[in-house]
Amino acid sequence: MDDAEKVPKASARFPDLAGKVAIVTGTSRGIGCGIAEVLGEQGMKLVLTARSADKGAAFAERLQSAGVECLFIPADLSLLDEARRVFDEAVARFGRVHLLVNNAARLRSRGILELDEQEYGKSFEGNMRIIFGLSRLASRHMADAGGGNIIHISSVGGLRAHRGLAGYDASKGAIDALTRSMAVDLAPHGIRVNTVAPGAIGPEEIREPTGAVRDRARLIPLQRTGTPREIGWAVAFLASDVAAYITAQVLYVDAGLTAQLIPPGMWV
Repeated sequence: MDDAEKVPKASARFPDLAGKVAIVTGTSRGIGCGIAEVLGEQGMKLVLTARSADKGAAFAERLQSAGVECLFIPADLSLLDEARRVFDEAVARFGRVHLLVNNAARLRSRGILELDEQEYGKSFEGNMRIIFGLSRLASRHMADAGGGNIIHISSVGGLRAHRGLAGYDASKGAIDALTRSMAVDLAPHGIRVNTVAPGAIGPEEIREPTGAVRDRARLIPLQRTGTPREIGWAVAFLASDVAAYITAQVLYVDAGLTAQLIPPGMWV
């Protein structure tokens, strides 16, 4: 069985999402693109943003050619002025924002012994700044409009540690905590706030810094890595009215990775 045959062909529809407006960040590659594809197929109008102008614009053009109404805005969301520009353009174009998906993040970091002040600022502080500006603007906008949805994309690293990624993991744990705080504060305004925490997404084999090739799939209970679109399906579910009673939660989409004590082949 090849990799494509391992992934079920999803076909769920969430009719209440059709015609609504979503901002999705980090849509130049990977998970951000998978989320945007699924939301576009649900009939949502999309505002896409990423730092990579060329890749982001090319992806938006691909969605537009498939019939998705979308706008791409290149921006560095760690800068509050840039976040405000993205949000203002979204409202100017569509008039309303129903869903914010905070996917953009800086993926690289260092272990605690190498985590100097500069790297700490880029990884932990940088990742928190990326979601702060748009989240604050969207919260106020949605509160005035009578409701909405905010979904952060975290990581299994917020619960279980990666070696050598102290700043990154700390930021993801902080996002999980922020989700709960935001959800409690915003619930009276009809705004739900949740987080999707992906596990291993992408190729089953990866090349380590040493040059060795490692098979990730055998370490995962379901014996495969996930796809960006599978994260998109989780986001669509949480954004829909089917999940109307769900808020303040971290949904692990990880094929059971965080549930196991040790990987296959080890005993304690």
